[in-house]
Amino acid sequence: MKTMTCKQLGGACDQEFTAETFEEIAELSRQHGTEMFKQGDVDHLQAMQEMSEMMNDPEAMQQWMEKKRQEFESLPDEN
Repeated sequence: MKTMTCKQLGGACDQEFTAETFEEIAELSRQHGTEMFKQGDVDHLQAMQEMSEMMNDPEAMQQWMEKKRQEFESLPDEN
C-alpha cells in the first residue's frame, strides 16, 4: 500500500489516498474530485480547470500521468 495526497495528484488539499496500484489511487482521487465538484469547492474547481487545460494536449497529459505514476512507484510500501 502506498499513500499520496490530493495535492500530489494535481488536486487542492491534503486528503490522503492509499492504494496498492497507481490506477487505484488515481480512481480514488477522481472520486474525491467528483465529490468536491459537487460541493462547489473553489480550490478544487480551479485545480480541475488546470487539469482540463492540460487534457487539451494529450502528450502533455500523458507525460504528467507518467510522472505521477513514477512518483507513486517510488514511494515506500506501507505494509
